[in-house]
Amino acid sequence: MKNKIKLSALDQSPIKTDSDASGALQETIELAQLCDVLGYHRYWVAEHHASDALAGCSPEVLLGRLGAETTNIRLGSGGVMLPYYSPYKVAESFKILQTLYPDRMDLGVGRAPGTDPFTAAAIRYGSRVGAEHFPNMVIDLQALLNDKDPRTPGMEKARAFPTVATPPEMWMLGSSEDSAVLAALAGLPYNFAYFINPNIRTDIFELYRERFSEGPNLKAPWTCLTLFSITADTEEEAIRLSRSRDLWYCRLLQGNPGPFPSVAEALDYPYSPGELQTLHENRKKRAVGTPEQVKEKLLAVAEQFQADEIMLVTITHDVEARRHSYQLLADIW
Repeated sequence: MKNKIKLSALDQSPIKTDSDASGALQETIELAQLCDVLGYHRYWVAEHHASDALAGCSPEVLLGRLGAETTNIRLGSGGVMLPYYSPYKVAESFKILQTLYPDRMDLGVGRAPGTDPFTAAAIRYGSRVGAEHFPNMVIDLQALLNDKDPRTPGMEKARAFPTVATPPEMWMLGSSEDSAVLAALAGLPYNFAYFINPNIRTDIFELYRERFSEGPNLKAPWTCLTLFSITADTEEEAIRLSRSRDLWYCRLLQGNPGPFPSVAEALDYPYSPGELQTLHENRKKRAVGTPEQVKEKLLAVAEQFQADEIMLVTITHDVEARRHSYQLLADIW
């Protein structure tokens, strides 16, 4: 029986040791092409700033290139950090993308800073419109995508161009109950970042469904769960490859993650008892193993959360191992 749950990919454009941002973005382009050929449903790129670990700071720019390099796969932002920007300008950018690549664009929005406070202030450049305005910004953006009157006083007659027959598919991204409620009230599909907050209540999507109100582009609730995953030919190899992210995650908790380390560097690292305990707990919340093991884990998590879609974050220091991971899972899915 064919599995009904669609698989998608979230690419943070990781920078590896012995590489650079140019190499990371080239890897993103080539991985998007591969996922397109393999039949993945969506390919989203992230927004992070002032990072020597993650190269993707401008998803809308990267999506313009990815659209030209792919044919069928949906492309999107995972996501645009909306509190930094004018909803009008975001609407224009994604309407341009939708015009270039009709019916293939997803606009995922979030409110996380995606950087340190000093960089966040620099991005805003003195603007006092902060995250507390995020709900109104979401509603205004939704209206502008649909050629309707924005809610904010003074913007009622604003219209974002070019006009499109079908607006980009707007999504709410989040890792908390607040984002679930906001997605529901706005009538948006909801993508939960399980790889960021694996300790969330398992009924988070039920909360979203209970509060859901029909939106201008979505009549019924729709959910996607994003988690970390590595697939390899053997369980031992998958676990070995995952050591790179283990070390990177420990460094992230220390506030200075840096580029993604090699497996050899990770194996040589002297983990503290606290770090080992944290990694042990997190390993239960990811899908790492053979194709059969990963498929079983993903289906179990989808059933547990009652998710409609699954999106994967797969990062390995070795480029070919990363591509092989997506290939193995696509073959068995």
